[in-house]
Amino acid sequence: MDLLDRRFLFVVGKGGVGKTTVATGLALAASRRGKKTLLAMVHCKERASQLLDTDPIGPDIITIGENLDAVNMTPDAALEEYGLMILKVRAVYNAVFKNKLVRAFLQGTPGLEAWSMLGKAFYHACPPKGDPDYDLVIVDAPATGHALDMLRVPFVIESVAPPGMLRRDAARAVDMFRDPERAGAVLVTLPEYMPANETIELADALNHELRIPVLQLVINRVLNVLFAEKERPVVEGLPSELPDDSEILGLAVASKRRVLRETVQARAVRKVRGHIEAPCSELPYYEGLENDRAAVDMLSETLLQHV
Repeated sequence: MDLLDRRFLFVVGKGGVGKTTVATGLALAASRRGKKTLLAMVHCKERASQLLDTDPIGPDIITIGENLDAVNMTPDAALEEYGLMILKVRAVYNAVFKNKLVRAFLQGTPGLEAWSMLGKAFYHACPPKGDPDYDLVIVDAPATGHALDMLRVPFVIESVAPPGMLRRDAARAVDMFRDPERAGAVLVTLPEYMPANETIELADALNHELRIPVLQLVINRVLNVLFAEKERPVVEGLPSELPDDSEILGLAVASKRRVLRETVQARAVRKVRGHIEAPCSELPYYEGLENDRAAVDMLSETLLQHV
């Protein structure tokens, strides 16, 4: 089954690994295939607009191009939208949700703000009645720990909330999130030890605790390999064998540094790919991606090419 044939994708990973790049690339690829797509960012420092060469993306859904919309969800805006869905009439919503005591209670309720944003994204993919607004919703999730906390919320609500709309919606979300035919996670990492280890822990939590399927692994910023594995010990030892006045000493030192980076990269990639049983895509390292829309389009297609 093709990754983009699902209805709901979480793009998750350690902060700074390129989640937004991957989420944006997947959204572009889906929209080019004719799928009505929503890129839903979770209250983040928004940079997708730079990748898409468009105006800044805020809490209201905007149209980016044919078949592609985007939103940067905030707790207040998402909670208001969720409240209106429940109460139907804005006057009633204002009477309840604008009350200071009610707002203080809502803001102090663990997980409710997270659910308001996750629930909003889910609602666009799977409304309780009628056809969905979008063929595919892609959530650019927070960094690993916060993302797991967010994803746990509907499971907790389903377990402890009294019968009603909140529990019913959470149960529907849990049912979708665990269905590999409809939803799943795309994990993003770097070819480095710390991000790789954190990605392995994330995959274990998704698989064993939440039972959310991991559909794809994306290794971002992969360097081109310049030295074969058997050549690396020779290159690494070369600077120590050259005299201080050698004309190629600088080149030898630079080559040694490159060898060390390639060695770390190879070990990290082997470790994370050996642990996570999912199709894997590798994205090349690219400097200045925000200023090159053609490169963003190229990377969006590379995401769907498995190594």
